[in-house]
Amino acid sequence: MSIALHIAFRNMDSSAAAEALVRQRGAELEQIARRISACRVVLDCEHRQNHVGRLYRVHIDLTVPGGTVAVNRDAGSNHVHDDLQVAIRDAFDTAERKLRALKLSPGRRTSAARRGNEAGNTG
Repeated sequence: MSIALHIAFRNMDSSAAAEALVRQRGAELEQIARRISACRVVLDCEHRQNHVGRLYRVHIDLTVPGGTVAVNRDAGSNHVHDDLQVAIRDAFDTAERKLRALKLSPGRRTSAARRGNEAGNTG
């Protein structure tokens, strides 16, 4: 994997299996969109009082030419995300869909790129 990949674990211990899955899925994203320059993934465990089990959240920020593609898979009440691997799968599936949508519409720019251009055109 040639892109810069940063994996952070929040409110949980690091996991070699989760890290390996993130690296594998990151490499798959790179095959879809070779112009990704950085990928930051935060794996977060939501601590819920008065509830049994844990829910996981996965945040992915991909740096691509012209902006950033962000994915925030919040567990909410989706108890499927009490399995970290499922939460990672769902987040990377969403990232893949967003990258494919960007790839299909070459004239389309991310909101971050539009904001940057709007700020530059004020003078």
